Amino acid sequence: MLDWEDIVKRSLSGEAVSRQEVRAILDLSDEEVPQLLAAAFEVRKATFGKRVKICVLQNARSGLCEEDCHYCSQSSVSSAKIDKYPLMSKEQLLEGAQRAASSGAKRYCMVASGRGPADDEVEHFCEVTREIRNRFPMEICVCLGLLTEEQALRLKDAGVGWVNHNLNTSERFYPEICGTHTYEDRVRTIKNVQKAGLLTCSGGIIGMGETDDDIIDMAFACRLIGMDSIPINFLHPIKGTPMETLKLLTPMKCLKVLCLVRFLNPKSEIRAAGGREVNLRSLQPLALYPANSIFVEGYLTTPGQQAEQARQMIEDMGFELEMPSDIRYESVV
Repeated sequence: MLDWEDIVKRSLSGEAVSRQEVRAILDLSDEEVPQLLAAAFEVRKATFGKRVKICVLQNARSGLCEEDCHYCSQSSVSSAKIDKYPLMSKEQLLEGAQRAASSGAKRYCMVASGRGPADDEVEHFCEVTREIRNRFPMEICVCLGLLTEEQALRLKDAGVGWVNHNLNTSERFYPEICGTHTYEDRVRTIKNVQKAGLLTCSGGIIGMGETDDDIIDMAFACRLIGMDSIPINFLHPIKGTPMETLKLLTPMKCLKVLCLVRFLNPKSEIRAAGGREVNLRSLQPLALYPANSIFVEGYLTTPGQQAEQARQMIEDMGFELEMPSDIRYESVV
């Protein structure tokens, strides 16, 4: 029997919940999940209150990727029928920012497929970022693949606040999902981002065939590295990818993972990210108890919840929208 009051107290004090307790969370019966959610909400509320941050993704370059990530519809091993196009122009990315601002988003994240950006591509995103910061009260995040410290510094100087580069899974399981780069490559990029003074956005993908131990390892790694924002994605199997037949998740399992990540990372943003619609299904609103952020208006190559529906869900649950005008570029981790 887990002592929820003690777990909440230790989590809020900065003391790590034990691995044994985290495993017990994953082993909870469905009947015990309401108590789990209530405890996770107490931790979430201490830092984020009842605020929910809306984020919007912009696929700035689609497909055409040389990496072999098995979960991704844009990878070199995918035959998925998706739109493929080169890097968007400044005008196209500014139009995306306008749509994001109109949706109530506080953060706009520009994502480009590929192993990592060339220096001229970094400069392109720097120019776009400067223009966006002049026009819209939004936090800017980029996801560009592997980055050097020098590239990260240039992005920071231009006004980028966050860089997304997911761990995706445990170090042990990583070779099972990708062979063209390593877990260590990803950690190196995250460290470069931190050295440059940027905020880190890095989490995982659940449902790729990993074990519970892999999930736990990923969650503890996020704590150890000190991630400022942790997106938890739930595999959305896409036809044409090596993982197209994997349907391993239940809504309850998804909620348990969000909660354990919250206990281990009490001050980090936790985002119910890609795949929440198809995996959480009717239980999506409950994700707001551990998570304080969601994506709206779709993902890179898959549809998602529309902004109006998301705002209604937030209101119906008694939560409040985090306002775009309150921009924060300081770590609380």
